[in-house]
Amino acid sequence: MSACKNFQTHQLLSRRSMLRIGGLGTLGLTMPKLLGASSVRRPRVRAKSVIFLFQWGGPSHVDMFDMKPDAPSAYRSPHRPMRTSCDDIEISSHLPRLARLMDRFTVIRTMSHNMKNHNSAGYYALTGHAPPSDDQRLQDNLDRFPAYGSIVDHLAPNPANYLPTFVSYPHVISDGSPTPGQHASFLGKRHDPLFIQRDPAAPDFELPELSLPSGLHMDQVTHRRGLQQIIDRQSRLLDHSVEARGLDEYYDRSIAMLQNPLVRQAFDLSREAPEMREAYGPTSYGQGCLLARRLVEAGAKFVTVYFDRTIGGRTAESGGWDTHGFDNTRMFPVIEQRHLPITEQTLPTLILDLERRGMLEDTLVLWMGEFGRTPRINDNISRDHWPNCYSALLAGGGVKAGHVHGASDRTGSQPDTKPVRPEDLAATVYYLMGIDPNAVIHDTQKRPHVISSGEPVLDVVA
Repeated sequence: MSACKNFQTHQLLSRRSMLRIGGLGTLGLTMPKLLGASSVRRPRVRAKSVIFLFQWGGPSHVDMFDMKPDAPSAYRSPHRPMRTSCDDIEISSHLPRLARLMDRFTVIRTMSHNMKNHNSAGYYALTGHAPPSDDQRLQDNLDRFPAYGSIVDHLAPNPANYLPTFVSYPHVISDGSPTPGQHASFLGKRHDPLFIQRDPAAPDFELPELSLPSGLHMDQVTHRRGLQQIIDRQSRLLDHSVEARGLDEYYDRSIAMLQNPLVRQAFDLSREAPEMREAYGPTSYGQGCLLARRLVEAGAKFVTVYFDRTIGGRTAESGGWDTHGFDNTRMFPVIEQRHLPITEQTLPTLILDLERRGMLEDTLVLWMGEFGRTPRINDNISRDHWPNCYSALLAGGGVKAGHVHGASDRTGSQPDTKPVRPEDLAATVYYLMGIDPNAVIHDTQKRPHVISSGEPVLDVVA
């Protein structure tokens, strides 16, 4: 490495080191000036929008996208691998439609961290920032880092203020208590997602939030708004309440959405042809994937779709990917009846739909959970939590097509080459969206924080 490159690397490391210190001590007041003097050139926008398909509960990498047919029998999946449209990728034979489209994907096979509990690992996955401890009871509070979409709304908001930058639905995910990382946290409520806790698959799916109550007219709403502004100024509510910070802007945005028919149309799934709705499947997750396409088509920048509200795993009727084999259940019959068929229907349909509409090139689709599952099959003929090594899928939005990043060892237990931390994935997402991963945000105490302490995985960038 040349002396010039060594110096540049030293500068970058030094800047990040000082910033971490600045977030904890007195350097926080001077760091923005230092950063302004040495800021990295903003990357080119490759992904105008992101659809984040979050697989709550932790899908098994060794039974889907990193199968090990030559592993010892205690590790080997009972499912067979099958060839795909990409010579370098084999996936589960339970995913034949998806297999025909793997030449559109990048598979990262070396995601890795050390959080074994759902709430802590989930927070890590949703923000790209490690929690203070690996704790199932990790609580949500204003010290937690904001969600991906909230960062995007803060640094690169939608220029059309009537359309939300960040939308999430249809669940608040939790494991005992709500999982941190689903909203704007210390950035303030104005950067919270437009959150929809309604089932997109319901026949009467609609958003009352985007319609005026019967008998109420827009001039009445705006008049009441003026009255509220006077009251807020007099009480200085927004100066004294951290919880209320940003409500003013949030309210203004809601009024703008009420006034614009394009927003209501974007959420109106009845405008889709019955054949298209059927193609995505009748589940809330399937219709949520269709809604995600409609939202990014209308201009939303970041849409998070949660697979399910709960970690699940004990029934094929509902729930996420947490398939331990508890309560005399077994992992493989459950995922064969629920999780794999839903994935097989939704993911290929979404990719083809985006591709046909000319949207895939600048829409990043990210499919992943908070961790994988143990390569070794447990006594319940199922698999437990495994953050040491797992897989993530990316398509469109500036990533390589038909590409594999990294390799795990012979059992899928550890990364063998090119490990990727959640911090690195976060930096990659921001980089693809044209946001400098070294950009700085400030918490409620005005302390600076780099939005990602990782490095973009340039190997996956086309």
